[in-house]
Amino acid sequence: MADDKFILALDQGTTSSRAIVFDHAGNIKAVGQKEFRQHFPKPGWVEHDASEIWSTQIGVAQEALSKAGIRASDIAAIGITNQRETTVIWDRHTGKPIANAIVWQDRRTAGYCDSIREQHAKTLQDKTGLVLDAYFSGTKVKWLLDNVEGARERANRGELAFGTIDSWLVYNLTGGELHITDATNASRTLLYNIHTGEWDDELLQILDVPRSVLPEVRNSSEVYGKTAEGLLGAQIPIAGIGGDQQAATFGQACLQKGMAKNTYGTGCFMLMNTEGEAVPSQNKLLTTVAWQLGGKRTYALEGSVFIAGAVVQWLRDGLGIIRSSEEVEALARTVDSSEGVMLVPAFVGLGAPYWDSYARGTMVGITRGTTKAHIARAALESIAFQSAELLEAMQKDSGATLKELRVDGGASNNDLMMQFQADILGVPVVRPKITETTALGAAYLAGLAVGYWQSTDEIAQQWQEDKRFEPQMDAAERERLMKRWKKAVERSRAWEEE
Repeated sequence: MADDKFILALDQGTTSSRAIVFDHAGNIKAVGQKEFRQHFPKPGWVEHDASEIWSTQIGVAQEALSKAGIRASDIAAIGITNQRETTVIWDRHTGKPIANAIVWQDRRTAGYCDSIREQHAKTLQDKTGLVLDAYFSGTKVKWLLDNVEGARERANRGELAFGTIDSWLVYNLTGGELHITDATNASRTLLYNIHTGEWDDELLQILDVPRSVLPEVRNSSEVYGKTAEGLLGAQIPIAGIGGDQQAATFGQACLQKGMAKNTYGTGCFMLMNTEGEAVPSQNKLLTTVAWQLGGKRTYALEGSVFIAGAVVQWLRDGLGIIRSSEEVEALARTVDSSEGVMLVPAFVGLGAPYWDSYARGTMVGITRGTTKAHIARAALESIAFQSAELLEAMQKDSGATLKELRVDGGASNNDLMMQFQADILGVPVVRPKITETTALGAAYLAGLAVGYWQSTDEIAQQWQEDKRFEPQMDAAERERLMKRWKKAVERSRAWEEE
């Protein structure tokens, strides 16, 4: 395919919608980005207006094209990557959502999860690779059907459609023609059997979700359809879908067994490629579909930290000790260490390897000499500590020893934190030239489907190192700090009453 064409990646995240135009070398030609509102109707509840997500996403797509100075006809394909687990239900006839989308961070179904845990957690984990938690889409679907007036009756009549954000975008991009998802997003619902590659009747029964609302599951890379006429100025093939963390793993070219990446975004997500084997976790990690190409599924082990970059936003918006997120590194550098301060950002509970919905944020080790610089440093270190616990669990589960950790996402540009991450892991941390790996992964998935790139080998060759952080801390100090961290985590656990 001619080099004068481009790929458009739609990167629909938790706090903003973005669109990035990539060229054949995987370089960024233009970016459009727009933040949208976060709704917090009750403590622990997080919602988005799905219509606002769609309007911001199509808006930034048009903006990226105009910034790049190209027309829709210059785009070879569109790839989509999305915040996962966020749940939308809409009316098939009007295309309107029946309620706000329930965001992946939302904890409203924690009590329901507790009520079915003893009876069903093992079945759910065996079939889906997931732990039973309010994080995943399935319990959110049930909640919407049970709590929006008339929803369950309408669902039973076939009038409603459920989707994660990828499905919602494709539905709107195609003018309501397609109701699909890909295997990576399906594998985050608690409703999809990752071994058979199908929606599972037993799982649907457990979570009381009617089959009639479900999208069709497709490959992560194939031509699904085209954008509706009049939407972007030309009909463009939609050819790639991947949940954000899986797309980032693909964009980081972690294409072989044992390769791992960590994305530092609102949350932190570490994935390790386990190729064709869905490794069951003994350490409370998730087993997930990394991507599905030509009907063949590649699996990964995944660990999630719910609050990573969001702790820096809290320093900015909640405490007001920095004016912009970029200032945190400079502030933290004004002290040599956190002087024993440990901040556990369990603001919405703890993810892997704890899965404690009732943990809450805590700060320990404060003395009269503690300053905002120590708190800033402790906040950055908390992100690295949480990631180190994920890697520990991952190496136990997979039996693989990590050679290096590839990193991406906004906070990966923070050199102080990346050095501390290498120190606390004891393995090199490597940042690529292009840190927009989530969008790049979506672009690669779409480009492969239309022959814009020929093979995964070609993609692996495009990956380029920008900076490597070698561990400098001795093992005794690393062990001492990890021990203190785990002690601090214990102080935060089971704080809320059920």
